[in-house]
Amino acid sequence: MSTLLLNSLFNTSLLAQSEPQVQPFDEWMEEFRLEAKAKGLSDSTLAALDGLQPRERVLELDGSQPEFVQTFTRYTSLRITDRQVSKGQALLVEHASLLERVRQKYGVQPQYLVSFWALESNYGAATGGFGVLEALLTLAYDPRRADRFRDELFIALQIIEDGHIAPERMTGSWAGAMGQLQFMPATFGNYAVDGDGDGRIDIWNSLPDIFESAANYLSSIGWKGDERWGREVLLPEGFDYSLSGTGSSRAKTVNQWGSLGVKQVSNAALPNASIEGYIVLPSGATGPAFLVYGNYRVTMRWNASTFYAVSVGHLADRFTGGAKIQHMPVDERALSHLEVEEMQALLNGNGFDAGEPDGRVGPMTRGAIRGYQQQAELPMDGYASFDLLESLR
Repeated sequence: MSTLLLNSLFNTSLLAQSEPQVQPFDEWMEEFRLEAKAKGLSDSTLAALDGLQPRERVLELDGSQPEFVQTFTRYTSLRITDRQVSKGQALLVEHASLLERVRQKYGVQPQYLVSFWALESNYGAATGGFGVLEALLTLAYDPRRADRFRDELFIALQIIEDGHIAPERMTGSWAGAMGQLQFMPATFGNYAVDGDGDGRIDIWNSLPDIFESAANYLSSIGWKGDERWGREVLLPEGFDYSLSGTGSSRAKTVNQWGSLGVKQVSNAALPNASIEGYIVLPSGATGPAFLVYGNYRVTMRWNASTFYAVSVGHLADRFTGGAKIQHMPVDERALSHLEVEEMQALLNGNGFDAGEPDGRVGPMTRGAIRGYQQQAELPMDGYASFDLLESLR
């Protein structure tokens, strides 16, 4: 593809949404190479960039959004199946010696390491088919988030410079997430570990490197090996749903939650414990409720998604004989992005600031929903449901 055609694609497709004028790619690349050499990267490493061009497919994936907002029911049904549980249990047995060695070194329980492995790459089977350098180069050239991905590209080249992986074997997602852990280069640079002692860190193929890197990352950001992630619980009738969420002001000890009537899903009392926890409602007031602890919040630092964090914890529980989630919603109705935009516009029109309608449910939208729910005397779960949209209509 010629540089002229390439720049035309950037200007007339997704990059047309960005105000900054796009620098010609050849000029951009020349400046990038000079900066990379000034950072100490060798000519042999920079040769990995030869012939690379920004890839339109990466931009398409970066700028696209699904037609519907995924529900918790749908998310978990795709990731936590009986087959996935059985496979994880078998792998825990197969790699028990290695996983126990990692647990003793870093304090991360084996079932959680295998659960992260499952969620990130389906036990290594789905690591992405993009060249990491090509993907990062595309996103670094795109003005929208150039600085972030420019830094990631420098680090990816440093990984090659240090001999950890050959450029042609550095594969990952369209966003540059690498290997069986889907680490971004910066995460690799900060936390990846040579677990097998061969002088290289290979999160694409070496299980010792994969498990030690995951455990090192988790322990470094606060994982506690003597605590669970959380548990499904029963909330009492008349529960104040404004208490749900993981904001620091919503933390209560297990004993305090118990005094408010929260029980184990078996209807037994909560254990006598002073550990702090939070009530999380991934499907709102009509779905399951979870009492989550510090390791849940650590998981949110790995991937800031409630669905992801609950799924990692629940799958780990299933590996060790835990029951399925007991109170999943029936026929949970997904909202389209257009419906979320409509909801945001209606909230704004009713005096509850949801920000610019964009079809994405973030903290601002959830706060506006809680405000409306309080006024309408609805459960204040902050959840963007179809029933809420109907109420607003």
